[in-house]
Amino acid sequence: MSEGINWLKGYAPDEAPIHVVNRIEATVPASLVWTRLIDAAGWPAIYANAQDVKVEGGGAELFDGARFTWKTFGVALKSRVLEFEPETRIAWLATSPGVKAYHAWLITPTATGCTILTEETQYGLVARAGRLLFPKRMEEWHQKWLEALAA
Repeated sequence: MSEGINWLKGYAPDEAPIHVVNRIEATVPASLVWTRLIDAAGWPAIYANAQDVKVEGGGAELFDGARFTWKTFGVALKSRVLEFEPETRIAWLATSPGVKAYHAWLITPTATGCTILTEETQYGLVARAGRLLFPKRMEEWHQKWLEALAA
């Protein structure tokens, strides 16, 4: 668990039944990763597990307080950006019947590019069932997302 993540009350890894962590060292600048990450409407082009992404208000990019809907892992989610620090961090709360998740991202510049870290905690019957049936699915898909952001 990264100490740099500001966990939403009740969503810290030691409180949640599901916690996943993914990290990658990228050779691209943090600014490029950030541009790709906040372009929510563009996620399906780089992350095949994201569909029907719509930012409230009709824009393509996430911003502080943005609300957006999307589908991932076959679940339609309503999400709201709760933390937004350009080129450094973003986090959102995502909810659906049977799922409550907090997904946080940290982007840290390095001498050769940046480190991208993402952590997610989840609650809910649908989340638990998915974890039981497909124990490493979320880690595998999140790693693909990181690889696309780092490409």
